[in-house]
Amino acid sequence: MAQLHYRYAAMNSGKSTMVLQYRHTYAACGRNGLLMTRLDRAGEGIVSSRIGISADAVEFGAATDLAHVVLAHPGARVDHVIVDEAQFLSAEQVDQLAWLVDDHDIDVFTFGLLSDFRGEQFPGSARLVVLADVVEALQVYPMCWCGQPARMNARVSDGVMVRDGDTVVVGNTDADAEVRYVVLCRRHHRAGRPYAPAPAVALAG
Repeated sequence: MAQLHYRYAAMNSGKSTMVLQYRHTYAACGRNGLLMTRLDRAGEGIVSSRIGISADAVEFGAATDLAHVVLAHPGARVDHVIVDEAQFLSAEQVDQLAWLVDDHDIDVFTFGLLSDFRGEQFPGSARLVVLADVVEALQVYPMCWCGQPARMNARVSDGVMVRDGDTVVVGNTDADAEVRYVVLCRRHHRAGRPYAPAPAVALAG
């Protein structure tokens, strides 16, 4: 029987790499899948990994009927769907994916962030936690600057961690990005400390 899967982690944990691995593995088995994403940092209609691999994908929007996209896809019947950036799904779109699983026996694998920069769940992630048959945290944890496993995502603007603003703002983890995201442990996310403190400078006597 088909299942709805949700795998989540903080940024820099290899989610998109795993998405591309799933795509490769299932295609190698002769299965006909559909890769979908929204707002990948590399641009529209692409799933990209920071290790340098990428693949074309179907870009969905906030109002896209995912069930219609899958069922109307030309060619052979789609037997599985892989969704990257699943945190950007709406609750209604998650329901559409569940319907594909239950009524059309189509496996659905979704990957995304569990929480936003404020430490609150995205609506799509919250709905996936409720509906998915399999909910798993990825076992590769990025590290906070303090060396502890990082499970929180922080938004940084002009070197300062921010807690207000639109939920969806595309940024990057590059040091020179205008809007930068860093991963933090809970302690330093709560404290609003996105970077290690500068080392003290000893004064010459």
